[in-house]
Amino acid sequence: MTFYFTGIRSFPKLWKSNPYLGLGPGHAYLSLLLKDCYGIRNYKWFSLKPMSPQNTKAMNLLIAKARYVRKRDEGSNKQVSADSPHLFAAGAAKKRSEMNPQSKDYFRPPVRNIVQLPTKPLNSEEWNKLKEDFKGKTNFENWILSQMVKYHSSIDVAKSVLAWVAANNNGVIGYDLLVKYLYLCVFHKETAEIIDVYEIMKARYKRLESGGYTLLIRGLIHTDRWREALLLLEDLKKVIIPSKMNYNDCIQGALLHQDVNVAWKLHQELLGHDIVPMLETLKAFFDFGKGIKDDEYSNKLQDILLYLRNNQLYPGESFAHSIKTWFESIPGEQWKGQFTTIQQSGQCLGCGKTVESIHLSSEEYEFLKERIMRDVIDGGDQYRKTTPQELKRFQNFVKYCPPFDIVIDGLNVAKMFPKARESQVLLDVVSQLAKQNLKVLVLGRKHMLMQNSRWRKDDMEKVQKQASYFFADNISEDDPFLLYATLHSGNHCKFITKDLMRDHKACLPDAKTQRLFFKWQQGHQLAIISRHPGSRITFQHILSYDTVVQTTGDSWHIPYDEDLVERYSYEVPTKWLCLHRKT
Repeated sequence: MTFYFTGIRSFPKLWKSNPYLGLGPGHAYLSLLLKDCYGIRNYKWFSLKPMSPQNTKAMNLLIAKARYVRKRDEGSNKQVSADSPHLFAAGAAKKRSEMNPQSKDYFRPPVRNIVQLPTKPLNSEEWNKLKEDFKGKTNFENWILSQMVKYHSSIDVAKSVLAWVAANNNGVIGYDLLVKYLYLCVFHKETAEIIDVYEIMKARYKRLESGGYTLLIRGLIHTDRWREALLLLEDLKKVIIPSKMNYNDCIQGALLHQDVNVAWKLHQELLGHDIVPMLETLKAFFDFGKGIKDDEYSNKLQDILLYLRNNQLYPGESFAHSIKTWFESIPGEQWKGQFTTIQQSGQCLGCGKTVESIHLSSEEYEFLKERIMRDVIDGGDQYRKTTPQELKRFQNFVKYCPPFDIVIDGLNVAKMFPKARESQVLLDVVSQLAKQNLKVLVLGRKHMLMQNSRWRKDDMEKVQKQASYFFADNISEDDPFLLYATLHSGNHCKFITKDLMRDHKACLPDAKTQRLFFKWQQGHQLAIISRHPGSRITFQHILSYDTVVQTTGDSWHIPYDEDLVERYSYEVPTKWLCLHRKT
């Protein structure tokens, strides 16, 4: 017998009459729906290299020389392009991984069976045949609907599955199957079907799990019964704090139906829960405000921009266009925007103004230094491999040293060029810095002083003649020594390592301190671009400006993410929206 659904209005008869009064089934399905030393007694483990007073001029020269690359041909110099990305530039990490053969992933994913899903509704006999042919170990009904969800099958095909299930199960359809069907209805924006499923669920279940609420909220906001999505949000609040997605959907619905007061109320409620809004939520407010002359609304939108600044958030390209459009649409304001870049000097190519410096103020530096010393170096067990005695020995060593200009993570730097002898790489770096009369500290491990194919004694003796050094136990962590020495030396001191310090940033107690740490890191971490035998080490330029939303009152500079550029969380955008008001 052929059995098709002509509409979901026939669904109520598929359930038994007894209502299910508990919570809905668990939400495991939701992922389918929503997207020492070794016998060396004659070595000194640390040494202070006598140095001249702090050489700021030499330091500046080092940074300036980071802009030049020595070709393999002797005597030939080529200036680095102004477009050469800094260490934290968006997309730089991906490029480094692609250029490093050791980082290539040769893993091939297993070959999966290609499932041919029906493209039209099937009758019961046809579904029975498919089930008989199914070789999987999972429940066929759940599996087939999960595949439909994955590939966004049509509503009619999904209905025929439910009709077949109901016919073979005394008219009963499980909650999981119904929710999968609801997902397809929401995806295809089938509002009438969404409302019918909503009525069935409302009658049968006293409460749903979070995935069911999320789907119904998203579906209802596009209907004339959108306010019922707000009631579902209230029901969800009785169990958990709603997600940013839930708030986004309700705010989008309110704006879609012109109730801006409800939208702002939900936005404030979201922030009150310390939830970071989805960027598309914030974008919606700018889209709604286009062409509106309303000072209160304008102030709220500028508060959103300041929120982006304070939380170091970056709008996407589409969001940036919405911001530009809104500014330019304000009646009588005469704002003009353009998409541009910032020069290495910090000057905007659009308006010529200089954006904020990356360097910390004295107050910010002292605040960060105190927090790093307390929360990262002295606090926690993240440095359990470094004994308190060794750390104290290092602190006493640094205490009697003059401030350093450069602190080097010796082991890390030595391993930057895998084909080269490690001690030679370290020697090349130290020699180049020492020639510029910079006070250098090399941090390393005791095994680096052992003669072997990768570490030659004569290389390391030359290193120790040109720099101060401290060799820790082989099991020790390097980073606490690096951070301590750099911060103790003062705000001028730079450090060299390819470690991006993400774990240490995460150890900091609050967002403000984490932002200051990242700002300090961007302005102090030197990166090595290249090394040629018998040639110079080339350093990457250090960012001179702060990549953060900023304003002077009559201008805004907003860094944004390009659509096709993959940016990691420790990177910053390279493109900017420049807005200025005509006078």
